[in-house]
Amino acid sequence: MNQQAISTKSLVTIGMFTALVAVLSILEIPSPTGVPFTLQTFAIALCGFVLGFKQGTLCVFLYVLLGAIGVPIYAGMTGGLGKLLGVTGGFLFGFIPMTTLCGLKKDSSNKVLPILLGLIGLILCHILGSLQFSLIMTAKNNSEISFISAALTVSVPYLAKDILSVIGAYFVSLALKHRLKQANLSIG
Repeated sequence: MNQQAISTKSLVTIGMFTALVAVLSILEIPSPTGVPFTLQTFAIALCGFVLGFKQGTLCVFLYVLLGAIGVPIYAGMTGGLGKLLGVTGGFLFGFIPMTTLCGLKKDSSNKVLPILLGLIGLILCHILGSLQFSLIMTAKNNSEISFISAALTVSVPYLAKDILSVIGAYFVSLALKHRLKQANLSIG
């Protein structure tokens, strides 16, 4: 019986955080590159820092999967396999390992280690995003767009915001976990 309650609680928590990622992803500021400014990075990092690597990764995998099958939960209320395989898809794929890294040391007493892992995850996310952007744009334009050019276009302009998002998510997660613990509602 107790195992069922934990399972139900985990499912509800994963669902709530998946919804949070969707809401924070829908709000966007468009950019000329086609990669909008959103709060996705903040939400993705928050999932890992609060839920840990297993539940956080499952949450973000569910978000990516729902968007891929057409639920309009990606930036700008878009979705579909075409979006996942398009110019921004590498970032969507990159959110999964980013969440895993954010969640690896979520309960560490060392505040630097979880943030460092989150930033490594962010770098991996940006590498995957820049790589897919480069490949898609090269195929579309019939001329090579280098990884460096792609990174300068779709990664570098977002790095400061994304670094602050990861660090901010970590500190918000500490406050959130503290409040949940006070209310006997610990999760993750």
